Amino acid sequence: MSDRIKPLSDEIPRDEDGRLVLPLIPLRGLTIFPNMVLHFDIGREKSINALEKAMINDQYIFLVTQKDETTDLPTREDFYEIGTIARIKQMLRLPGDSIRVLVEGITRGRIDKMIIEVPYFKCTVEQIDDNEPVRNTARSEALKRSVLAAFDEYLTLNQKMSPETYASVATINETGRFADVVASHLDVKPEEKQKILECLDINERLDALYDLLTREIQILNIENDISSKVKTQINRNQKEYYLREQMRAIQEELGGEEEGEDEIQQWRDQLAALDLPEKTAEKIEKEIKRFSYMQPSSAEGTVIRTYIETILSLPWNKESKTEIDLKKAEEILDEDHYGLQKVKERVLEYLAVVQLSQSMKGPILCLVGPPGTGKTSIVRSIARSINREYVRMSLGGVRDEAEIRGHRRTYIGAIPGRIINCIKEAGTKNPVFLFDEVDKIGADFRGDPASALLEVLDPEQNKEFTDHYLETPFDLSNVMFITTANTTSTIPRPLLDRMEVIEVEGYTEEDKLQIAKKYLVPKMIEASGLKKKQIRISDRAIRSLINYYTRESGVRNLEREIANLCRKVARKIVTEGDGTYSVKPDNIEEYLGKKRFRFDKIKGKKEIGVTTGLAWTIVGGETLFIETTAVPGTGKLQLTGQMGDVMQESARTGISYIRSIADKLGIDENFYKEKDIHIHIPEGAVPKDGPSAGVTMCVAMISTLTGRPARKDIAMTGEITLRGNIMPVGGIREKVLAAHRAGIKKVLIPKECEKDLDEIPEKVREQMDFVLLTHVREAVKEVLE
Repeated sequence: MSDRIKPLSDEIPRDEDGRLVLPLIPLRGLTIFPNMVLHFDIGREKSINALEKAMINDQYIFLVTQKDETTDLPTREDFYEIGTIARIKQMLRLPGDSIRVLVEGITRGRIDKMIIEVPYFKCTVEQIDDNEPVRNTARSEALKRSVLAAFDEYLTLNQKMSPETYASVATINETGRFADVVASHLDVKPEEKQKILECLDINERLDALYDLLTREIQILNIENDISSKVKTQINRNQKEYYLREQMRAIQEELGGEEEGEDEIQQWRDQLAALDLPEKTAEKIEKEIKRFSYMQPSSAEGTVIRTYIETILSLPWNKESKTEIDLKKAEEILDEDHYGLQKVKERVLEYLAVVQLSQSMKGPILCLVGPPGTGKTSIVRSIARSINREYVRMSLGGVRDEAEIRGHRRTYIGAIPGRIINCIKEAGTKNPVFLFDEVDKIGADFRGDPASALLEVLDPEQNKEFTDHYLETPFDLSNVMFITTANTTSTIPRPLLDRMEVIEVEGYTEEDKLQIAKKYLVPKMIEASGLKKKQIRISDRAIRSLINYYTRESGVRNLEREIANLCRKVARKIVTEGDGTYSVKPDNIEEYLGKKRFRFDKIKGKKEIGVTTGLAWTIVGGETLFIETTAVPGTGKLQLTGQMGDVMQESARTGISYIRSIADKLGIDENFYKEKDIHIHIPEGAVPKDGPSAGVTMCVAMISTLTGRPARKDIAMTGEITLRGNIMPVGGIREKVLAAHRAGIKKVLIPKECEKDLDEIPEKVREQMDFVLLTHVREAVKEVLE
């Protein structure tokens, strides 16, 4: 430290008003006071340029503190207005393009005006001299003594500070310099030091400094108190450890054993009986040894005990004896499920391959279909048919990768993943494992569970599946993994690639009738506490339930409605007395209320601009009546009925095709300029999309523009091209069943969909005529007069 304030050189450049013109360096996490000599490192390009400029001129520079030290490229608003004018005493270049600078603070200064900001900061600085009183008043002397006493106590509590610091500070006579030196020694945030720097009045500076010292002394007292308590606790724990070790030694001398020794020996016996892989056995033996050296009731001891018990409880070598009898398996599948012939055939083929190859390596089956079609229950039947344990893990809404792979033991409350937990609960290493709702798996900041499943479902990798909690491989290659989903569109492609998709189609009305008679009605009668003779539900009543009270591809809601019927009858028996209650179509509304759904029945034969289309939904097929009209206008195409983008594009494609053949159809070639065409699909509240209605809309528009009536008793489906060709579409089975239900006898479908007709029930095929389309003109010939 300098003994007195050195005067500023007259060689420093000044502006017209006499203010100093100096390069400026913003400091990060550092505040410089006058009469303070210290070194710091700089590495930013602007700061280096400012330093070099100062060295070329007169070695004077203006130092200010950044408001936020994390800002890499500060601007004028990012540093304080008041700083310190300093002189550079030494400069040393360091490896890595940084420079170490030794500076001496001269006096305070305030930024008056920023001259330039590139390539370095340059500003005019107003010099601020300490407002030193002519003589020390009683107040200033009292404040100085209070600050000195507080600083002495601060040095005593802060072990980082040197004891000699007090002696060097106590000899300073100038009050302003004394306050600056004390503030420079405090271990506080730069914002606190900046407040002291900005106090220009000496007494105000001493007041602020005393308040800061008082607060820091309180904080140091609390820190020292906490440190003392922690040290005492550690000493107590060490003392307990030594005493326990002495107790164990005494008990060994007396021939006794601790309870923990019995537990450890039991673990070792279990480990020897499991016959684990060498590396796994060594790891568990190491953990048992660690446990034997520590206090069992300690937190770490509890973690190790849980880990060892989890490892030893897993079925490392225990397997269910698989009994694959294809005839028995077929009987069980037929007993538990009606229909689903394609699914049953694929499952039996899979079991036949397993029986012949004696290996579980093969494709992972993925059953995809609408809700309520029996996907989950058929997996349970597979497990029963081959005498294996059945475990199920629902993936709906799972977003945390740890659900699959578990948590690492470093986390508090860590547990294995749900896969290992399910294997543990099954008690065997070869159960039938169902991943339910695999299409509803999610991902967020906690990881991607779908990616974690890739290893599990890959037969080449799951032989050494490593859970984060176990930290040792576990063989999953003998597990029969089966997944279910409602759709494949949301399943990640790498995951879908590891699975063989089996479509589980929705049930027809006849299928639902048989399922209700054979399974649902007896089940719900028993669940409601009724006897068979107390309730009779006719086949026609069940059909009414199917058509007017449910709308689904599966039978889940049908089961609920049958249960509702049984409850109503149970109440009647309790209140009105025993008897037989028959449920028929003419009295079903008395039990279930008004009909909730309807399906279209074809009414009327011909109408201009109205055609019948077919659509596929997740709950089955639907008929669509597409209405079109043409009015004088400017050629606008208006589409209503909540059509999606693909359906709107199909309508525009139809318009373009009609324009290309307008002369052949006898339509005015300028119709697209003089008429507005409006296409509407009723039930406007229901969103609709897809290319299947392309041919239907095109024929409807041709009917409107030519004035030729269209037959509504003929339904059609197919995608059209600009050339009028008919492209194949999906959902033919469901669409044809919807047409049959609506009373339609003739259906027009794309020729390339001919193979899909084999999936339609034979009874339905016998009652309907099918026309295979290759071009729009064939549909026009069939539908329009």
